[in-house]
Amino acid sequence: MASYRPTIGLEIHAELATQSKMFCGCTNNPEEERANANTCPVCMAHPGTLPVPNREAIRHVLRVGAAVGGDLADFSEFDRKSYFYPDIPKGYQISQFEHPLVTGGMLADVAITRIHLEEDTARSSHAAIADVSLVDFNRAGVPLMELVTEPVIHDAETAGNFARELQLLLRTLGASHANLEKGEMRIEANISVSKDNTFGTKVEVKNLNSFRSVERAIAFEVDRQISLLEAGEEVRQETRGWDENAQKTFSQRLKEGSADYRYFPEPDIPKLLLSEISDLTRESIAASLPELPWDRRRRYAALGLKEESVLSLTTSPERSAFFDQLLSHLDANTEHITIAANYLLSDVAGWYAKNTKEEYEGLDPSEFAVLVKLVANGDLSSRGAKDTLGLLLAEGGRAEEIARRESLMQISDEGQLLDLVKQVLAANPSVADEYRSGKEASLQFLLGMAIKETRGAGNPQVLRKLLLEELGS
Repeated sequence: MASYRPTIGLEIHAELATQSKMFCGCTNNPEEERANANTCPVCMAHPGTLPVPNREAIRHVLRVGAAVGGDLADFSEFDRKSYFYPDIPKGYQISQFEHPLVTGGMLADVAITRIHLEEDTARSSHAAIADVSLVDFNRAGVPLMELVTEPVIHDAETAGNFARELQLLLRTLGASHANLEKGEMRIEANISVSKDNTFGTKVEVKNLNSFRSVERAIAFEVDRQISLLEAGEEVRQETRGWDENAQKTFSQRLKEGSADYRYFPEPDIPKLLLSEISDLTRESIAASLPELPWDRRRRYAALGLKEESVLSLTTSPERSAFFDQLLSHLDANTEHITIAANYLLSDVAGWYAKNTKEEYEGLDPSEFAVLVKLVANGDLSSRGAKDTLGLLLAEGGRAEEIARRESLMQISDEGQLLDLVKQVLAANPSVADEYRSGKEASLQFLLGMAIKETRGAGNPQVLRKLLLEELGS
């Protein structure tokens, strides 16, 4: 098969986390279960109503733009995007076309074309049995950010990584909850293949509700288009959906172009001059940014953590926030930090995965730091630390008190351990003789017996030293 080069661009929509909708005062509540509960004459497009832009939604988009290094607009405006469908009661969507809030930028080594703001549509549901379609207008008018990348992605993995990084950024900024399974973040991929540096025929794939679906849909579509071209057929420019069960794309409709939407400036909303709005100026937006995910990764790497640990600790703002609280109790001690990260990403993560609590719920970072220090100082063995940690997670309380109460503190006193070592040797004379005869593995057996006698509390290094002395080595 001839060599083909895939070219991929992403269009990603994210519902913004604001108190009210984009152009009216209705509550923006994605958890609302009552149909049409959060509606008003504005978002239902009653005659004579006028839209008023949501200032916080504009600020969210500008902060995303600043974070990715985009050019923040001074002048911007809203436009009418005409199309007729039951989920758009006006017969048009208020969006942005010629003058988006953000142009340019870079995220995860992928160039960004633009980021603009629009209103979401209502939610349609189709009951095949009753042969009816229902429309819930709770979502109609919710602030919706749209980000468009340049067509510079050439493989499915890069596309998936970009989407994951955008989700993390949105959550870090508090701009969106960005839950794909709830439709709060929706990804569309524009895919083409060609044998040279020209663009092939673009196909848009929708209904991608997980990062894995993004990657699998792109991989499938690339293979599908190559197969068509190899068979001498043409790739049709169209919109396709992704069938999660069949793991393949399917045709939905011919792809519209921008001319089909008949964009024109929204006459009911004044033009925006952002430099005249104090909290929306470029300087104000830049000053409002928190530590960004890539900056946090660099900071964690400088602490001596492995790349894998750094990536795991920055997968969510909540996880990073807890780790930062923990760091404040560890006095920049590299050994302590490494031990803390290892326990967080293994034992702690495993415990929360098996229980119904939210990650780190009920875990006091200061007490977790105490446990880390007990391990680092040799006061708790690995086994003792695991047992103490399990009780700390399940019950709360103080780490050292738990360890002492359960007799889990590590015993390092030679005088206290010497009698026990002698008892182990007396109970296993043949094994002791095997070691003296040169069988090194016998020492490990004796050490294991000694640790068992202390219920895991005996310091292995001290026990080993005492065993060697008693064995005459």
